[in-house]
Amino acid sequence: MDGSLDFKALRESLQAALVATTRTANSIASEDLQFQRTVNPTVGGQLDNSSGRLLSLANGLLKSTANLTGQKVGALEDADDVDIQWRNIVDVIDSLLEKADTCLDEYTGLIKRKDAPTPADQGRAQKRVKSSNDRLDWSLKRANILKPQNNFERKVDNFNTGPWKPLLSSKPHAKVSLEDSLTTFVDDDNNTQYKHPYETEIKTTPYPEHVYKKREPKEYLPIDSTSAIWVDTYEGVLEMLEELKQAKEIALDLEHHDFRSYTGLLSLMQISTREKDWVIDTLQPWRHKLEVLNEVFADPNIVKVLHGAFMDVIWLQRDLGLYVVGLFDTYHACAVLGYPGRSLGYLLSKFAEFEADKKYQLADWRIRPLPEEMFYYARSDTHYLLYIFDMIINELVERSTPGKPKPDLLEQVLERSKDVALQRYENLSYNVETGQGPRGWYNVLLKSPTLYNGEQFAVYKAVHQWRDNLARREDESPFFFMTQQVLADIARILPTDKKALWSILDSNAKGLKSHLDDLFDVIQKAKEEGVNGPKMMDIFKSESFVLAPAKIAAVIADDSDIPDVKELKADRSQFWGGVTLSSVWDGTAAKTAKLDDVLEITLPYPADFMDGSAAEMEVDQPEETVPELQPAPEEMTVNQEFTLRNGGKRKREEESEEEEEASDAEMEDSAPQTETDVQTGGEAEGDDSDEEEEEEEEEEEASDKSSKKSKKAARKAAKEKKKQAKEALKAQRRAEKAAKKEAKKKAQEEAAAAAKQVDGEEEKEDQPFDYSQAASVLRARKTQEDVKKANKRFNPYEKKSQGGPKGARAHYTAKAAGRTATFKK
Repeated sequence: MDGSLDFKALRESLQAALVATTRTANSIASEDLQFQRTVNPTVGGQLDNSSGRLLSLANGLLKSTANLTGQKVGALEDADDVDIQWRNIVDVIDSLLEKADTCLDEYTGLIKRKDAPTPADQGRAQKRVKSSNDRLDWSLKRANILKPQNNFERKVDNFNTGPWKPLLSSKPHAKVSLEDSLTTFVDDDNNTQYKHPYETEIKTTPYPEHVYKKREPKEYLPIDSTSAIWVDTYEGVLEMLEELKQAKEIALDLEHHDFRSYTGLLSLMQISTREKDWVIDTLQPWRHKLEVLNEVFADPNIVKVLHGAFMDVIWLQRDLGLYVVGLFDTYHACAVLGYPGRSLGYLLSKFAEFEADKKYQLADWRIRPLPEEMFYYARSDTHYLLYIFDMIINELVERSTPGKPKPDLLEQVLERSKDVALQRYENLSYNVETGQGPRGWYNVLLKSPTLYNGEQFAVYKAVHQWRDNLARREDESPFFFMTQQVLADIARILPTDKKALWSILDSNAKGLKSHLDDLFDVIQKAKEEGVNGPKMMDIFKSESFVLAPAKIAAVIADDSDIPDVKELKADRSQFWGGVTLSSVWDGTAAKTAKLDDVLEITLPYPADFMDGSAAEMEVDQPEETVPELQPAPEEMTVNQEFTLRNGGKRKREEESEEEEEASDAEMEDSAPQTETDVQTGGEAEGDDSDEEEEEEEEEEEASDKSSKKSKKAARKAAKEKKKQAKEALKAQRRAEKAAKKEAKKKAQEEAAAAAKQVDGEEEKEDQPFDYSQAASVLRARKTQEDVKKANKRFNPYEKKSQGGPKGARAHYTAKAAGRTATFKK
């Protein structure tokens, strides 16, 4: 059988089975199972057996899926556990569905299977391929492996709260001996710390002369023709060391892991010269012997090129006892040169046309053996870095030529690189009461929008301390046991039982299952102590969080370096330049003062001044005669038109009245026109005829005026009569409406009384209700009004006000336009 046809049949059978199962589950869920258990105990037993079987299948499915996705879900003991762990179950099922979707796409040929790169494919052509946007596989991000720190010959002490002492046993290339270098001092927080053992060498030793000169950039060798050597033995380290001593510059990079260790683990080191690349395994039990690399790392004649070395120098000191003298940080070179990007990926793309796949930055670099794609990524970080160093040095030298009025950019980069190399590692400790320190809670709560009361704040501090002690004891990151969000939820919710506490923990905190009893006891004890304890804001306002007065006084007293105010004041603004900010400074104030004597603007007093309230205000004014204010002339009232808006409906009578007034106006306009026509027609006759015509016209005008007055009086009388008839009709309608309402009310009362009497008789007789004789609800009998409404036909020529269907706007009269009329004042 064809594979595609076989798959299609399998898909259809699975779909049919899933649909049937879903329908059955929905039908069962719609039943009252508790009632069925009570009525029939046999059904209850069957339900219990089915629930147990389903829980067993669900546990098996979640367990097998968790192994594939790397996510953990606790066992489901009863149905309530499904609700408690619902979020974790959904995450696991989603991951399973994603994998199933990917497998189906690969099976059907929709996408091609992605294989890991082989050494033959890792040539120069592949380096130009842009990085993919695929997420890092969970097995590479959170590997489930044994802790390599358990096999270290030099164990890590996580409970060391004193000053951290450098791990140096010898000091190559020293200007100050090791014994004299290991001195202590008191920092700004009144903590005793050891000084940087190579502080004198870093500050006083100059860089090699070739750093300050332009050079011909030496092209990097093709990545497929150079050898990358994996170093996992001490003998291999010594062989590499001899070759490194012959180089003038080396490129260095590190890979770190901090999720399954309290302080972190330096997991990998990459070193490159112009000819070779080395990848050193720093998780070997003899890792402390890598201190021998100080013969190269502390040699000021060999330039160490790193990118973003701020944390790299810390990790080298903490884990391997290595110190960098002669550091050149390309990150600060990007900042000084003003590049739009400052990442190593930007430099690789700009100078080497290499697109690095930075998703491996989040990989678990403890994995051994190292996967081929991770080995390739680690090697590429340093393979091109020396060529980038040459290009950057040339640009810095060009823009920092001595004798030109330009800042020395190269010197700026070197000084910043020295500051990075002078960083020191300090123990990760904090004050339990104040929360201040590298791993303390003070900075976290300072940025949190949540305000905890006394109990919540006490629980937060207690759980934070318990988590920190557990992480130190197990050599795990505090966030491996409990994220910051989970800690905040525990303090906010204050769980009352262990099951509620278990529901708050997320999937990453399931490692606390064996410590759940201890954690719950800590919470209960902290709640009791926090009832009368301080709130979070009380602690922030206390004196322990404010700078001590003695320290403030010492700072104020030490003002010897503060210059005088006149020295700090500049004649020219750095922001505004030469623009004058005030007329007082540019001499225009005197000019404007002269104009004040010439220009006098009379302004009216406010109303309260005219009322006499201004008499209370005493103002010193020069004794001068002030001219009296001339009263403003009254403005002549002019006939202005204004409009009154009526919000009611438009009446037909008003419309007819407007039409009549308009016709009258037309008649008045037409009368003079006829007179002029008569006058123009009689121009040929003599003066006598003109006088006779004028007399006749005056008589006609008088008769017209009298006829108009009579017409107006008649219209007014008709309008009044119409108005009276309309009011009478309205009164009649109101009376009919009130009578109908009273009759309806009376009928309802009689019906209610009759129904009450019938109910009383039925109760007395106590006869069961006969459903066969009951009236139909779905097919109820229609009343006469319903029949009239149903038979009434819509007349499209009928006005809306006479019963036609009305639109939505017709029912909303609050914003009706209304009627307007224009009057003259």
